[in-house]
Amino acid sequence: MFAIVESGGRQEKVEPGAVVVIDRLAAEAGSEVTFDKVLLVENADGQVVSGAPYIKGATVTGIVLAETKGPKVRVFKTKRRKQYRKTSGHRTINTRVKIQNINS
Repeated sequence: MFAIVESGGRQEKVEPGAVVVIDRLAAEAGSEVTFDKVLLVENADGQVVSGAPYIKGATVTGIVLAETKGPKVRVFKTKRRKQYRKTSGHRTINTRVKIQNINS
């Protein structure tokens, strides 16, 4: 049994008991979060249900584990023959969510 949910503009394949890393959510660690933008669900008997674009009434619930930082990204800009070099970077903040169940 699995589902495909949309969170933060990206699609994630989730299963009960799996831990997924998604873009930052405004939720505290230990709180329950519900995803209502479910695109596809495969039931335990193998039947696949897809939405247009979302499945009406389907939700996925999970528990927020922690906030983590993503990998460090370096951005380097240069202009040749002008002695211009600039380095900057960032790390995105992600949220780790443990999926509890899929309600279809």
